[in-house]
Amino acid sequence: MAKSANDIAEWLRQRLNAAGARGLAVGLSGGIDSAVVIRLCQMAASDQVLGVIMPCHSDPQDEADARLVAEQFGVAVVRIDLEPSYDQLVSTLKSAMRALPTDIVPGAAAQGLLDPRARVPLANVKPRLRMATLYYVANSLNYLVAGTGNRAEVTIGYFTKYGDGGVDLLPIGDLLKSDVRDLARELGVPQPIIDKAPSAGLWLGQTDEEEMGVTYAELERYLTAGPEAVAPALALRLERLIRATDHKRTLPPSPGGGSS
Repeated sequence: MAKSANDIAEWLRQRLNAAGARGLAVGLSGGIDSAVVIRLCQMAASDQVLGVIMPCHSDPQDEADARLVAEQFGVAVVRIDLEPSYDQLVSTLKSAMRALPTDIVPGAAAQGLLDPRARVPLANVKPRLRMATLYYVANSLNYLVAGTGNRAEVTIGYFTKYGDGGVDLLPIGDLLKSDVRDLARELGVPQPIIDKAPSAGLWLGQTDEEEMGVTYAELERYLTAGPEAVAPALALRLERLIRATDHKRTLPPSPGGGSS
């Protein structure tokens, strides 16, 4: 494991002190990553940690699992129902897109924008709405937002830009999924959470591995043993994916490429 729980907690304390922040806010999704992160934050900031539960047409089991984690560690939570805001925003967005001239969104592209099965653009609204909510809560309390992305997801860009990628700190950003599971056992995360199939909760039935098109085990082999450790076609696809998502891991570019 790259770092121990105590090492990460100490790093979080240093970041809090440097920022002059009082505590940490975490989006508590009911998954293993957020469970590990909120416990690490608790180790760093004691009772100055808040779990934010943000259902948005979500699987009810996710909220139940989030509350299970909060009860296990005795962490305060706040529930903010985003469904009404999401529904209103989506309705407004769809109306705006329908009003666009056909020469701007021609042919099949126009159909895709209006097709309810075109889930990704709408699904990305959810994490961005959650990000705005988390920052409202964190700013109100002078907290920092701790994200839940791990090394595998960050490397291939499996996160929504300015959504779940919009955070102040990534406590498990250096850890592989197997590291996160090991840490979860060490920290006492409830077993049902550890055994649960990873999901970003973008839509009902969605799983991370199905959407990524690669298992965490394959991705871990690629990251630890190199491209030759996986099938050539998969290695090529991952390399292309990493290049294509570089923009997610860097600040927006400017024409000069730096300051003048």
